[in-house]
Amino acid sequence: VVRQTMIPRILKLFPYIYGNRMLSSYKSKSSITDSYKILELEEGCSLDDIRNSYRSLAKKYHPDSSAATADAAAFIRVEEAYRVVLDDMATKKKSSKDDEDEEDLFKTKSPQHRHYLSFEGVGIGTPSQREKQYMQFRVDRATEQVLEYRKQRLESQYAGSDLMKAKDVRESKKMKITQAVERLVEDLIQESMAKGDFDNLRGKGKPLQKFSDCPHIDPMTHNLNRILIDNGYQPEWILMQKEIRETIEQLRKSIVASRSKLGGPMTPHRQKQWNRICEQFVEDIRKLNKRVDNFNLVVPLLSRQMMHFSADKEIVRAQKTYKALMENREVSNSDAKENEEGNVKKNGWKSSLFKWLNL
Repeated sequence: VVRQTMIPRILKLFPYIYGNRMLSSYKSKSSITDSYKILELEEGCSLDDIRNSYRSLAKKYHPDSSAATADAAAFIRVEEAYRVVLDDMATKKKSSKDDEDEEDLFKTKSPQHRHYLSFEGVGIGTPSQREKQYMQFRVDRATEQVLEYRKQRLESQYAGSDLMKAKDVRESKKMKITQAVERLVEDLIQESMAKGDFDNLRGKGKPLQKFSDCPHIDPMTHNLNRILIDNGYQPEWILMQKEIRETIEQLRKSIVASRSKLGGPMTPHRQKQWNRICEQFVEDIRKLNKRVDNFNLVVPLLSRQMMHFSADKEIVRAQKTYKALMENREVSNSDAKENEEGNVKKNGWKSSLFKWLNL
């Protein structure tokens, strides 16, 4: 049974097997044009097109395929044409490559391998030769840099010496002028003292008063600062801090006074007035906070910096202050009434006696 089933298959594949062996020694007599026609292609097509056409035709004519178009002779012609076309394309590619190689001989071609990209492109030959050439190049370059550095250093020294001489001359002239001015001022002071121009000064002959009792502060420095402050030479940040504190105190007093003028209870008309007063107060606080920002930029110590003022907290504070004032007024009024009633009780018999005498 096995022989009866396998023999027809072997006979069917016989032309295909021996046909492939004959192809190695078979020399094509058909031209390249016929080979392209057998593959149903045109000359100049790409390699992918040739392969795709060969695969489709092989599936069509292969003896093992169950298609009705299976033909061993046609399959052999297709494979022969496929090999001829491949050989033709390989020949063309090789000829074009030879032409490119001949052209590249006359061109300067940059090295593309990784070891040629090292050594900063210095040297020729094998990597070891190029490494030796590169080391020599580095030595030469370092020598040139050292010589250049020494040259610049010597030039700077000579130039610096000339500049130092010129600077010493200027400094000596400046010192002479300063000493001359100091002597002149001292002579003028002594002359004025001899004439008695300083006799009418307040505190003549008395030591300077120590304005600070702190032992950690230099008395002379403190006195100089105090003299500058008394004569209007205060630092900018001190003046700004003083202005900010005075401004916030004025704003607090003004909003409390405005609330006191409105009085109570709060009617709709008074509430509108109070809202307008609060809006103006919020705008004033916003401007004051800008001044606080400017103060924080110029103050020399971080511990001296100020925080922003909150308009809402200040309004709540003003209302609490107003309530406290009203409570104090009520307490004072009640005390005054009690004092009047006590005086009336004490002086009641005297008033009745005067009335009787008058009668």
